Amino acid sequence: MAHDPDSAHAEAEDAERERARDERATNERGFGARLGAAVKEIVVVLAMALTLSFIVKTFLVQAFFIPSESMQDTLLVGDRVVVSKLTPGPFDIKRGDIVVFEDPGDWLSPTPETSRGPVLDGVRDALMFVGLLPDTSEGHLIKRVIGLPGDHVQCCDAEGRLLINGEPVDESPYLKPRVEASEQEFNITVPSGSLWVMGDNRSDSSDSRFHDPGGTGDKGSVPIDLVVGRAVVTVWPFDRMTTLSDRSEVFSEVPDAGSNRSLGPPAREPHTS
Repeated sequence: MAHDPDSAHAEAEDAERERARDERATNERGFGARLGAAVKEIVVVLAMALTLSFIVKTFLVQAFFIPSESMQDTLLVGDRVVVSKLTPGPFDIKRGDIVVFEDPGDWLSPTPETSRGPVLDGVRDALMFVGLLPDTSEGHLIKRVIGLPGDHVQCCDAEGRLLINGEPVDESPYLKPRVEASEQEFNITVPSGSLWVMGDNRSDSSDSRFHDPGGTGDKGSVPIDLVVGRAVVTVWPFDRMTTLSDRSEVFSEVPDAGSNRSLGPPAREPHTS
């Protein structure tokens, strides 16, 4: 039987086209499988990262944004600090620690929230919730611990220094230059379970002094239960990146609460204006 060259050529072309189609289908299925696997892996990694970030923020560390001038020059407006949540907890709060705490009530004035639209606001809130963005400090304050539970804190001696349990302390290592330890006289005892806190910029810090109308320490002191943690490092801006010392050397000579060396009135004349 005679062989038709044209028919054989057509059959070969059909077979080649069929083979090419099968190869493309296989490649497409392979690419789809690889893409699906890659997407699944990315989703798992992101979920793990978000979960880990949330756990770290909840139990270990959290970033906060500094909104005011009350801690100058130690902390400036716009600084970002990392707060360890292991204090209080495994580690005790000490005099000189810088702590972030929830508003004890009416310490903060209501501030209008800046909205960037529902989508961006939602993304921002979600990232702050899991700890990928620093908390804007709304509803939180940051101050330095001056008095521990039971401490007797006075302002001031003849040299303008605070007295803690009768011992004068030199706060110059952290006070803003040319700012007094306090222009406001006070003589209080810190209640049990609370802290007496003050800003490093004493002339512009609405701290324990200004929220204690009875002058006893009961209202101005901050319950330890409201403390979020201890600020340990400034991470932004980069040129201000530094650890935050607890300044324990300032309080090294302060006796324990209950061993007051002097319970009398402040040694300097009170302000009359």
